[in-house]
Amino acid sequence: MTVTFETALAARVEAMADACTRCGKCVEVCPVTGPGGVNAEPVAVISGIIDILRTGDGPEASRKWANACVLTGECIKACDYGVNPRFMLGMARVAMARHKDEPPQRRRQGVDGFRKVAREVTHISQMQLDDELLTRLGQKPGGNAEPETPPDFVFYTGCNVLKTPQIALLALDIMDTLGVTYQVLGGPSHCCGVVQMRTGDIATSGRFAENTMDKLARSKSGQVVSWCPSCHVQFTETTLPTVEKTRGSKPFEMTPFMLFLRGNLDRLRPFLRKPVPMRVALHRHPGLKGVVEAAEDILHAVPGVELVDLKQPAVGMMSNYFRALPAYRRELQKNELDAAERAGVDALVAVYHADHRELCAHERDYPFRIMNLLEIVGASMGLHRDDHFKRLKMLQDVDAIAADCQDLVAQHGLDLETTRQAIQAMLDEQPLPLRGPSL
Repeated sequence: MTVTFETALAARVEAMADACTRCGKCVEVCPVTGPGGVNAEPVAVISGIIDILRTGDGPEASRKWANACVLTGECIKACDYGVNPRFMLGMARVAMARHKDEPPQRRRQGVDGFRKVAREVTHISQMQLDDELLTRLGQKPGGNAEPETPPDFVFYTGCNVLKTPQIALLALDIMDTLGVTYQVLGGPSHCCGVVQMRTGDIATSGRFAENTMDKLARSKSGQVVSWCPSCHVQFTETTLPTVEKTRGSKPFEMTPFMLFLRGNLDRLRPFLRKPVPMRVALHRHPGLKGVVEAAEDILHAVPGVELVDLKQPAVGMMSNYFRALPAYRRELQKNELDAAERAGVDALVAVYHADHRELCAHERDYPFRIMNLLEIVGASMGLHRDDHFKRLKMLQDVDAIAADCQDLVAQHGLDLETTRQAIQAMLDEQPLPLRGPSL
């Protein structure tokens, strides 16, 4: 009898719920119970999560905790029994979505969410890149063709990094310099299924994820290097373990790009030739184990860089995971920006694309740059990619941005009204308002 993705996932959830001792340690260490208004005893909160997993409903404090999760991962380290509370909270949110909405509504919400992501990724990337660079990122026909000989690995970009394409292009430039071979896959045509999963449409999410997974496995190398932490968690904590139940094995292992780069630090060092005399602070999110530490090691390897600790909390997977905690997100961002100003740094440096999108326009109002870590590495290697996204976002005006991009918009045949909607979405992604008036 064939076991479906949905059935296998349900079995995993039930097994994990059974394995949970309800000790409450995961709740105790969570950094967002306070901001999330979780006012109940830890044992009661985790017990309520088990109820939600099994029935779709539970106590208010447990529902608040599930919705407030920003994927920091402290709960995973706190568990002595091999349970992944982060996965349980994700599945609790899915259970609540399924309890709230009927299947047709879940599917419709999943379709609408996916189309929105695809539309914005397509338009914002094409507003910045010509066909040659889009092809290099696998976003044009022939751009993700399977190589004649198996590459060292597949580089999986995910979708949203394509809004800030200079980051992904620098990753490719660095790998080219190191002499590693890879195939680039990503974008809406290689969706991880997380959008559909959030709406409770597990069956569609599983189909999307397995289709992408099969493409990622074609390199025959058994290794996928991921950029997007959201996609990484979706695959490593939801899709791959579930598929292992349905097929008997995992088709590949997945490694975050920062861990890959640190693992190749000895190969990288000889190319870090140019001093980069900058005092920088690292924007930290510890959701993927070891990534912050890897980023610190990489920055320490760049000659001339002085890494400054701003003594700010490190919370969450990426800034955009604070959807349910908007006031807390604004507080964290303002405190960090102000601390960076007091410290007199030359740059606040993020690892992930979502953080860059939310923070970059603040460069207009603060006396330091907002950069991605790969820009620092690239500067030492003699590699550079223009940050068009930051330049455009700092214009803070739909008409000005549309005028700036009009040649590429015409070249790619983009619909003008849809492009304007994508531009507005870019500007709306500004959790902490800029300090001064628009220029």
